[in-house]
Amino acid sequence: MKPPYRSPTLVRRGMLDADGRAWMADVKTEAEKIGETIKHARQRTGRSQTDVATALGYHQSKLSRLESGRGTEDTRVLRAVAAELDIPLHLLGLSDPGPSVETTDDPETEDMRRRTFLAASIASLTAPTTPATAAHDNLVRALLPGPWTASDQAGALDTGSLETRVSAARRLFCTCAYAELEATLPGLLADLREAAGDHRNEAEMAGLLATAYQTSTSLLLKQGDHGNAWLAVGRALSEAERSGDPVVLASSVRVHAHVLTREKHTTQAVTLVRHTAGQLAGAYDQRSPRYLAAVGLLLLRGVTAASTAGDRAATREFLDEARDVARYVALDRPDAWANFSPTNVALHGVSAAVAFGDAGIALNTAAPLMRRHIPVPERRAALWVEAARAYNQQGRLAEGYQALRIAETCAAQDVRRPAVRDLVADMAARDRRRTLPELHHFSRRLGVPA
Repeated sequence: MKPPYRSPTLVRRGMLDADGRAWMADVKTEAEKIGETIKHARQRTGRSQTDVATALGYHQSKLSRLESGRGTEDTRVLRAVAAELDIPLHLLGLSDPGPSVETTDDPETEDMRRRTFLAASIASLTAPTTPATAAHDNLVRALLPGPWTASDQAGALDTGSLETRVSAARRLFCTCAYAELEATLPGLLADLREAAGDHRNEAEMAGLLATAYQTSTSLLLKQGDHGNAWLAVGRALSEAERSGDPVVLASSVRVHAHVLTREKHTTQAVTLVRHTAGQLAGAYDQRSPRYLAAVGLLLLRGVTAASTAGDRAATREFLDEARDVARYVALDRPDAWANFSPTNVALHGVSAAVAFGDAGIALNTAAPLMRRHIPVPERRAALWVEAARAYNQQGRLAEGYQALRIAETCAAQDVRRPAVRDLVADMAARDRRRTLPELHHFSRRLGVPA
């Protein structure tokens, strides 16, 4: 009789004995040990599950499952985690290559494999997350140094007209009309740069130009184009300094902190927000609504950076200060300065709880907000997307799907951005038995790879 097949990997890991029998208790014990090793390594570096998972290209729930001992059979994932957290391979049962890994004693072949892997990694980092469009190319060109062509709109360079157009661009962002905004920004930037050459109102034009660059940065981050977001935020900071307006500078610093956070430089983002907010804090009862909104939004960016970094103390610090600011201003309008209020502070509390993996707290905090009218569509959509993340963390996929559909009714273009598509992909992957066909239909409709 032919002896049963015994996988070398399973025998090595203690999952099969010499006779080929499975010892499920041993499997569970080893899986739990691997999960604990991953968790301790992550905690030792002071990083959150979300931070590590994002760096690996996964959703937070995937790392949570690994740390609980589920999914540890995927050696490719374990190797990626080991590299990210600097865990010795043997601690994850990876001291020897698996049976599917081809080995060779040829150093030249090994070197070529490493170079091929590196090239593939670089390509994946530089490849755009969304298909290039003419409108996107025009926006990127508008951010580059060099000559530009002003629009032929009558009165386009009039200060009042430019102010109106900048406010309109901000409104397009807040209402998630991203396609229209992308088409609008290049001409607006060109006209603002043309007008900035008039030294009679240089500071005012610099402030408007900084705001337009800030809006460009925020749009590019929504699109997942982090490389060009760096370019845009650099220009925003430069123009903000030229304007000499502390409100404009605070807003540019806020967007800069956003880019830093997206690129995993969370410590620098927290430091930047804390330093800048420290310069602007205090005497809130004597400040203008515009000033208070700028400071409040800066503090909320600190909440995002700190929670992404897994820093609960800093998160509480920023939230408490933002609540203090919100005692003196409650502006919920979709324009440049008026989208800061106690509601927005509460929304960031939901987001922070999700970042920490506190799904129950997130949903309890979100519940009263779900019954509240939130005038800014981008904020309404954000609430339901964060709720979907929390439901996903709890494995409540049906409720997560319903939350995403509500988000889509709030802002259809917002649920098509890369971050939300990744969430949908993760939810669909978790529904292995396809008990929610509507979720998979939704995934296909968004163009999420199966």
